[in-house]
This record gives sequence, C-alpha cells and structure tokens, in this order.
Amino acid sequence: MALRSFSLLALVVAVRESCFGVSSHSMKYFCSSITDPSQGLPHFVSVGYVDGQVFVHYDSNSRREQPRVSWMEKVGKEDPQYWDRETQRERGTEEEFRESLESLRLRYNQSEGLHILQWMYGCELQADESKGGFMQLGYDGRTFLIFDKETLTWVALQPQAQITQRKWDAIPGLNQRHKSYLEEICIEWLERYLSYGKETLLRTEPPEVTMSSRTEVEDGMEMHVCRVDGFYPREIDASWTRDGEVWLQDTLGGSVAPNADGTFHAWLSIRIDPKERGRYRCHVEHDGLQEPLDLALEEPKSHLGLIIGCVVAGLVLVCAIVGILAFIYILTLLGSI
Repeated sequence: MALRSFSLLALVVAVRESCFGVSSHSMKYFCSSITDPSQGLPHFVSVGYVDGQVFVHYDSNSRREQPRVSWMEKVGKEDPQYWDRETQRERGTEEEFRESLESLRLRYNQSEGLHILQWMYGCELQADESKGGFMQLGYDGRTFLIFDKETLTWVALQPQAQITQRKWDAIPGLNQRHKSYLEEICIEWLERYLSYGKETLLRTEPPEVTMSSRTEVEDGMEMHVCRVDGFYPREIDASWTRDGEVWLQDTLGGSVAPNADGTFHAWLSIRIDPKERGRYRCHVEHDGLQEPLDLALEEPKSHLGLIIGCVVAGLVLVCAIVGILAFIYILTLLGSI
C-alpha cells in the first residue's frame, strides 16, 4: 500500500492516553480493515478522535464520512464540499487497504481467513506549546512499521515489513511530507477543530475527590482509596504523598475512564500502617482547580454500629415471625371449636 499525501481536510485530533499528566490537546485517526468480517460488520472502518472524543466516522457499509459531534457541522457550513471530499478520500483508502491486505497475506504466505491491517496517526499540542506526532501500521495484531519523523525513515518491526520500508523510503520527498503533516498541518487543523468545539473541548470541570478506607482483618493494616470523579479535561495529576513527598510504595492506581456525561474518573489506593496515618495525603492537581488539593486520611469507620443494628433488626424480625405464628395458631384453635 502506498501512503498518499494527506489533504488539508483529512486531519484528526487525538488525546494522550496516559492516566495522569499536564493538559494537552490532540487528534488521532484509526483505520482498520479485516478480510473476513462477521455477518453485517464492515470490512473497513475509519474513526477520528479529538481529545478522546469521536468526531468523524466512515465505514464500508455506509460508504460516507459523517460527523459524530454537533460542532463538526460548522465545517460543512464553511465548506459545503468538505464531506464529499472526505468521503472520496476514505473510499480510496478503503480500496488501498483491501489491496494491501491481499499483498501482505501473500507476503506472509498465509491462507485465506481472518487478517487485519491497521493504520494509526495523529498529533498533539502540549500546554507548553511543544508538539508531537506519530504514524504507524500494524498487521494481524503486531506492529508492522513505525515512522521516525526525526530521521525521516520508516522502521520495520518485522522482516516482512522491510520490503515496504525500502519502497517508501525511496520515494523522493514523501517522508518529509509526512513530517510536515504531523508537525504543522495536523496542528493547524487541531487548533481549528478546538475553536469549533471550544464549548465542549476547552471547558474545565473540577474533580470531586472522595476518600474511603477499611482495616485489613488479617494484619491490621489500612487500605485507603482516593477517588477523583467528574473532571474535564482528561489530564489530571493525582498521587499519594508521605510527609509532602510523592510516595509510590504500596500504592495502586486505575486508568482514567470516561463517564456517561463526557467527564472522567479515576482512583488510586494505598496500604499503610495505621500508626502513620497522619503522614499521608491524597494530592490532586487539575486545570479545573484554583489550587491543588491535599486530603488527609481518615480513620476507618467502625462496623460495630452496623453489626448491632443488624442484630437488633434480626431479633425484631424473629419476634414478628413468632407473633404471627402464635396468632395463626390461636385462629386454628378457634376454628376447631
């Protein structure tokens, strides 16, 4: 498959996938093609993301590039031919993928069946205005080629990829155009898309931070969980500190995950000696906060009250049942008179 030059309108924005970090904006584009799709599923799908949000979509069933967010309608109003051009571009990519899958199957000497080709590329704009970008291909679940924009060469991750590597590297000016796209054109369109969707993409919503804890029965150690919820944008700095310093020992953290309303949530836990509880804090920094939060650990709540309540409730229930049975017995006796 020969990579064609990207048109100015064929851009995508992507978001950084890391759990925690400084605020950034990005655009990513994912294309996948499979040789033997399940019944009804498309054999080719192309999806674009802006800051982790799907904003454009194309597949071989609809054969039409379509917006997935309301703010992308502004593009069509400014450029009425936008969606037609993007549709034609995607149809061409779909055909290239179909041909490439067959070429790779023969190159690997594989039988017909299920095979998949993936193409991923995108760019990122950090809060400090530094820029990043990537472009790579995968085949059957393994990385096939990666573009090194610093050396202007493709890196083959499999022996079979060396044929494509030499072919692409030999095309005059092609790799320089890839670099220019990732560092300039992609960033320009990222900024344009951010302006289109600024009410959604550039908003800030502070996290709600809650703490929970329990005492381990077997050794008396305490487990504390710090949960951050309802924040936007995705990037957040959350960590456990001990005496004011970041503490990684005996800690666990979950990935940042989306909520149904478009915000995000995450959690991190720590296991400590209760005698040192006062030394630890849950430290949270986010664009939506005016200043960082440092939450102290609380003593785990006793379950004694709950246990007593359950026992009392159980006794009341037993008494009620006994009373009902006694009443039924009396009625039975009366009925026998």
